[in-house]
Amino acid sequence: MSSCSFGPRIRFMEAILTSIAVVAIAEIGDKTQLLAIVLAARFRKPIPIVLGILAATLLNHAVAATFGYLIAQWLTGETFQIVLGVAFIAMAAWALVPDKQEDPGKRSSRGIFVATLIAFFLVEIGDKTQIATSLLAAQFHNVTLVTIGTTAGMMLANVPAVYFGEAVTKIIPLKFVRTAAALIFAAIGLWVVLAAVAL
Repeated sequence: MSSCSFGPRIRFMEAILTSIAVVAIAEIGDKTQLLAIVLAARFRKPIPIVLGILAATLLNHAVAATFGYLIAQWLTGETFQIVLGVAFIAMAAWALVPDKQEDPGKRSSRGIFVATLIAFFLVEIGDKTQIATSLLAAQFHNVTLVTIGTTAGMMLANVPAVYFGEAVTKIIPLKFVRTAAALIFAAIGLWVVLAAVAL
């Protein structure tokens, strides 16, 4: 068999593995990983949260990979960053509000899925992993492979974070979890707004 026949296969593996590695590493300690922990601690239902992260990432990264640099540049403007920061501060206030039903078994999995999908999709807009997705798509000229790879990288980083967040509620009272979540969201929101204004 000619060595030339291995070319497409090597390119295929390179696109997938590079995309996985770049995003998984970039996601460590990122605000979306913190969001995964907070959502898991609040809702205590990992499956719909993981599915919500998967759906949001697939949608977001498909858009990023398809439209590449143009979308990434448009969504990193000062106005959008300020809106994102304010949204985080609003989420901080939301995190402090006790649930009407503290029993996680009574929460709607569909509601948790939708909440996670929306939160992750918005937070991921303009994030470094979305920009990395655009750059990788430009490098490999393959939207599908890059989207699959970057989504896998996001899941590798965030699925353990979800289960960590759920485990926290078994050790720490939910009241303290809500307070910590609010502080994290508020800090991220203020940081995003200040960074946008400073640009």
